[in-house]
Amino acid sequence: MTATRDGVEVLRAAAHRRMRWKNGGGETLEIAVSPADATLDTMDWRISMAVVAQHGPFSLFAGIDRTLCILDGAGMELDFGSGDVRTVTIDSAPLSFAADVALQARLLNGPITDLNVMTRRDTYRHRVHRLPLGAQPSEFTLKSPLLLLLCGNGGVRCDIDGAQWQLDARDALLLREPGPTPLRLSAASADAMIYQVFLEAK
Repeated sequence: MTATRDGVEVLRAAAHRRMRWKNGGGETLEIAVSPADATLDTMDWRISMAVVAQHGPFSLFAGIDRTLCILDGAGMELDFGSGDVRTVTIDSAPLSFAADVALQARLLNGPITDLNVMTRRDTYRHRVHRLPLGAQPSEFTLKSPLLLLLCGNGGVRCDIDGAQWQLDARDALLLREPGPTPLRLSAASADAMIYQVFLEAK
């Protein structure tokens, strides 16, 4: 993690913390967590990526809300029981659900990498937007108190209030107290994909 100016941190893919899943069934890369020294049981929020290489149950997190996106791979089916089965692929909208409800995952065709955003239900809320970038730059005004931008694939140039950063695949920017701030995103490659994670204390 490298602070580049007040309130902005660059989180490079090579520096994401590698750790085991809560249920021991796989490995995750932690992009950001709050508080900074939080465990899986004491976090207020956490943003991570995981490689899912086999069918099996998701870890349970009491009092946590979760949103999942597929970053690469064919996708998977999530079985919540009682006939409630959701299919998630790289083209799907982010899927939000309670992380303290048991579910089973079945891979559609081989391993996948997913993005996971989790917030403690009684203290934080979150939203996740998946944003393909075209030939023309995308412009926004940031208003959320806390925002993470993850480059899922390709490369993205970020211009925030005159400061510029280049994000490669799986790099992220963490902005604390950004709004209202102008943001300009430009694709640095044809397959550029950005994920916007908005976090807000209740």
